[in-house]
Amino acid sequence: MSFGDYLYIVVAILFSYMTFVIIRNNFRSKFDEEQRRKDLKDEYEDDYTSDKPKKD
Repeated sequence: MSFGDYLYIVVAILFSYMTFVIIRNNFRSKFDEEQRRKDLKDEYEDDYTSDKPKKD
């Protein structure tokens, strides 16, 4: 195999890895610490009844 073939393989692996990292980080940035979607957060959620015990 020539140098160009090795270079093509390295570039394909790096492109795949970078694409995976970008998609993973984009997905992770959509959720908060409690694994809830940030863009679907309700501004009145504190007014609702919850099954979780209240913190004092």
